[in-house]
Amino acid sequence: MLGFKSSSSASATLEGIEVTHMIRKKQFNPNGSGFVQFATLAG
Repeated sequence: MLGFKSSSSASATLEGIEVTHMIRKKQFNPNGSGFVQFATLAG
């Protein structure tokens, strides 16, 4: 089966991808750790 069963799963996946791209581009807070920034953005 293709796709997501719920919109919350799709939303969480897209947010994770977005955060990953921001980390790769080094657009996260340099004063905090990458994990803290990820947790803040991922909610």
